[in-house]
Amino acid sequence: MEDNIPDVPTTEELPNYEVVPLPPEEPRDPSKTGPKPKQLKAVEVFGYEVGRGLRKKVVTPEDVYKLAALGCTDSEIARWFDIAETTLKTNFSEIMAKGREDVKMALRQAQLKLALSGNAVMQIWLGKNLLGQSDNPTNSDANAPLPWNED
Repeated sequence: MEDNIPDVPTTEELPNYEVVPLPPEEPRDPSKTGPKPKQLKAVEVFGYEVGRGLRKKVVTPEDVYKLAALGCTDSEIARWFDIAETTLKTNFSEIMAKGREDVKMALRQAQLKLALSGNAVMQIWLGKNLLGQSDNPTNSDANAPLPWNED
């Protein structure tokens, strides 16, 4: 019977790592309990400046894309950034459209995956919506008037 135990590397084969000690933590006040509050950090944000004067904001296209991909409406996205809806539509309409299209494609893929795995409800629903199938077939020719011949 063979052993399936992998070979253990020898100490010569192991790489040398330098151990770097962590900086010492500041002593905590014993009268205060709970976790230490987070400190605000100044960071650079790359995005578009929208608005005028004191209402000027920096809006990142990635955030607009993520909110659109979540299915947020234009007014919800505008409220999130505290900008006018018209400003949002003017500057970010293509990005919002891309986010909404991408989430629709992902949803279609998930639905098709369910249908192809044998989920009958999803197969029926997709048949009705994508293929135009219905429970009550109607023939449009049957509703048309008969042709009139005067021979």
